[in-house]
Amino acid sequence: MIHTRPETIEIVNIAIKEDYQSKGLGKLLLKDAIKKALAYGAKILEIGTANSSIFQLALYQKLGFRITGIDKDFFLKHYDEPIYENGIQCLDMIRLQIEL
Repeated sequence: MIHTRPETIEIVNIAIKEDYQSKGLGKLLLKDAIKKALAYGAKILEIGTANSSIFQLALYQKLGFRITGIDKDFFLKHYDEPIYENGIQCLDMIRLQIEL
């Protein structure tokens, strides 16, 4: 997590090893990130994920994050090799945030 603007923190990297996915660990990490952001005095917590990250998008929204924008062609501009997830090419970065 990093401060990106006054009273705003962004989760820049979060991952669960594939063997441990679907066990509620991501939810626990995100809830902990929310608590830490509040303790740091943040009013907004942001996170971004790929258009193809179907399960992550669902999890973030279940925890109260709302979609705030799309960085079109983010993964085309910042990665040399195509990335695929869930049979979908990662093209755009979906930005979400939660007001704390």
